[in-house]
Amino acid sequence: MSASEFGVSEKADESAEDSPEAGLPRLVDFDEVDPGVLRSGAGLKKWRQTAAGVLPAGLAEMDFPVAEPVREGLRRLLGEGLLGYPYWPDGSPLREVFAERMAKRYDWRPQPGPVREFATVTQGVHLALHLGTEPGDAVAVHTPVYGPFRDGLARMGRRLVPIPLHDTPQGWAWDPDLLAKAVADSGCRALVLVNPHNPTGRMFHRAELLQLAELAERHDLLVISDEIHADLAHAPHHHIPFASLGPEIEQRTVTLTSATKAFNLAGIRCAVGHLGPARLRAAVDEQPVELYGAVNVLGVHASLLAWTEGDAWLAAVRRHLAGVRDRLTATLADRLPGIAHHPPEGSYLAWLDCRALGWGKDPAARFRERGAVELGPGPGFGPGGHGFVRLNFATSAAVLDELLDRLVHCVAAEEPAC
Repeated sequence: MSASEFGVSEKADESAEDSPEAGLPRLVDFDEVDPGVLRSGAGLKKWRQTAAGVLPAGLAEMDFPVAEPVREGLRRLLGEGLLGYPYWPDGSPLREVFAERMAKRYDWRPQPGPVREFATVTQGVHLALHLGTEPGDAVAVHTPVYGPFRDGLARMGRRLVPIPLHDTPQGWAWDPDLLAKAVADSGCRALVLVNPHNPTGRMFHRAELLQLAELAERHDLLVISDEIHADLAHAPHHHIPFASLGPEIEQRTVTLTSATKAFNLAGIRCAVGHLGPARLRAAVDEQPVELYGAVNVLGVHASLLAWTEGDAWLAAVRRHLAGVRDRLTATLADRLPGIAHHPPEGSYLAWLDCRALGWGKDPAARFRERGAVELGPGPGFGPGGHGFVRLNFATSAAVLDELLDRLVHCVAAEEPAC
């Protein structure tokens, strides 16, 4: 079934990036954020799990309403009153739309045939590791790392081979020689790549990716590339899909992504993966149907609408995120010099180094207890996370300012103890 048969346009508006307002039914004001509404809404875990009076900035959800084309498209679908079993004999229409989007935005031209649907990117990562490696195998991952990936490795009995990201004047970087030695010494079988990186916000350059590609080929590594934040690159940075580096690399790479982060659709539980390795693809197809969960018709439809009709909204939200990111950077430099950070090159997540404050391994606990701000605790990101917090700045300028004021007052009140 094609995307047009599914009720959405066949291709995204080619002019969307050049003319961000094109196709928008109304101007979007991302500063119209009402914390009271967010806290009372049923679909925002970030706000509802946080105690009254505490500002949340930890969980990776945006505070903005879903793009109008997505909302209107879902209203049309529900208006038809037909929510039976979908008929997708050749897979969902997301497969073709994903392939078209990769070609249009990133100059990578994958075939839709190797694409499969998953409930979440995390599910896709875990399934690829489960079927593509064995218990006891070593898996290389940049650290600090998104907590569920690290926990998943431990639960499946895989050994973590850290690729430590080091703070340099130019930003977060790793030592390729140390990585090559660690991979060789551990007998590493796979690499989990998170690009843009969570939590540091690094977007890896072509030269860095080519180093990883050479290493993967030399040691015959399965590469599992989480690229869920790719659409949220901040200029002048640009995302490079790992599988786009060449046919040989594509054939050993699982590329996973979703519309959920860039379009604030976390609850739809829908993701896609391009399974380059033929043996892994066959192993996935041999699994019992729905053993690992499956996407639903509303999730597929919302993703299609986002990827085919939402680029104007995406361009507008990227402009807003760039503005609040710069606001965060300026405030930290001016009012919180004891907190170091590199402005993220992609995503809406800032990785803040609070070690100079002398608050121990989990400064998020003190910010929560004494500043009424909920941040992502650094220790939850494993090696390299002690003394750090992750801050989500996908909100309005007013909410961000209040949040930063609380951080400033908290640090000022604690300075005698530092």
